[in-house]
Amino acid sequence: MGPVNYFLGFEVKRNNSSLLLTQTKYAHDLLEKAKMEYSKPCVTPMALGTKLGKEIRDLFDQPTLYQSIVGGLQYLTLSKPDIAFTVNKLSQFLQNPTVLHWTACKRVLWYIKGTLKYGLVFKPHKFLHLEAYVDADWASDINDHRSTCGYAMFLGDNLVQWSSKSKKWCPYPLLKLNTRH
Repeated sequence: MGPVNYFLGFEVKRNNSSLLLTQTKYAHDLLEKAKMEYSKPCVTPMALGTKLGKEIRDLFDQPTLYQSIVGGLQYLTLSKPDIAFTVNKLSQFLQNPTVLHWTACKRVLWYIKGTLKYGLVFKPHKFLHLEAYVDADWASDINDHRSTCGYAMFLGDNLVQWSSKSKKWCPYPLLKLNTRH
C-alpha cells in the first residue's frame, strides 16, 4: 500500500531526519464550519487573565455550533497539545455556553488559523531519555474551585504523551522527572 500520507484527519510528512504529523486539512475544515476561514490569526489560544464561569446570563444562541466546534477542537488536540488546556476549559461549558464562552472558542480558532501547519515532530535520537513535566493551576475554577492539572512526557526530544484535565485534587506535585538511559 506504500507509506501513509493521510489517515483519520492526520497528514504525515517525512524527510530524511524527521516525521511531521499535522491536521491541517481537518483544522481548515473546522474553521470553515465556524465560518472563520478568513479570520485574522492571533498568537495565543487564550487571552491572559480570562476567567470562564458557569453563569447562565447571555447564553449563546447556537449551542449546537459551540458543542460541535469544541468537539472538533478536542480531536485537534491530538496533534496540537498547545491548545489542550484551553479546550479543556471550553469543554466544561457544553451544557449552557454563553457569549463569553463562544468568544473564547473563537480565540482558539484564531490561534489555529495562525498555526495551521504546526504539528508534532518526531526525530530519531541515539540516546533515549524520558522527561515528564507536570503542573496545576491549583483550584482556579471560579465555580467549584477545581484544579486543572496537566502533564507532558518526552522521549528524547519527542512529545509522546500529554494531558490536561479538571480535577477536584491533583495527584501529582509540580515536578520535573528526568531519566536517562
